[in-house]
Amino acid sequence: MHIIEDLKTVFIKDPAAKSFLEVLFCYPGLHAIWLHRAAHKLWSWKLYFFARFISHISRGLTGIEIHPGATIGRRFFIDHGMGVVIGETTEIGDDVLIYQGVVLGGTSLEKKKRHPTIGHDVVIGAGAIILGAINIGAHARIGAGSVVLKDVPANSTMFGALAHSSRGGSTDASLLDHNKVRDFYEDEIALIKRDIVQIKKSLEDEK
Repeated sequence: MHIIEDLKTVFIKDPAAKSFLEVLFCYPGLHAIWLHRAAHKLWSWKLYFFARFISHISRGLTGIEIHPGATIGRRFFIDHGMGVVIGETTEIGDDVLIYQGVVLGGTSLEKKKRHPTIGHDVVIGAGAIILGAINIGAHARIGAGSVVLKDVPANSTMFGALAHSSRGGSTDASLLDHNKVRDFYEDEIALIKRDIVQIKKSLEDEK
């Protein structure tokens, strides 16, 4: 169960931790990880109902939702924790740190790999949303509030998220394809390029 290792990890990653007793009883992120391990074991034995039931209890106790199918490495720490969601096919490496409000979500209704793979020693800031079967490379840093829809190289820092209005809706088939949402800036750049081509053509015609 790596209980002692988990307790030591809290002291390494949270300067606010004061005592083993405090960490043992007052850290919901730690409790969520321990309950997930039990749920994941039951999931691997195909005892799906019992696995989901433990996960359900864990969500009520900690405010953290981890699907029992998610695979999580050692020395994983969720700081603060409230509102964290980790989907079924998520894979998380060792020494990963995430903060409250992080979502590791899926982008498909198909029963396949549809959630992120997080490499070793990654830090994901509060409120960050990472969607789809993408890879976050080892030692990457994801800034608070970021929305990540594409692969992130190892040893890199990603931050920022902007929402813009776009015409047109989605079909039911693409309901969860968040990673295929049209990029506002790409559309604007394409329009600018088109205008430049038209201006050049007009100038050439006048010669």
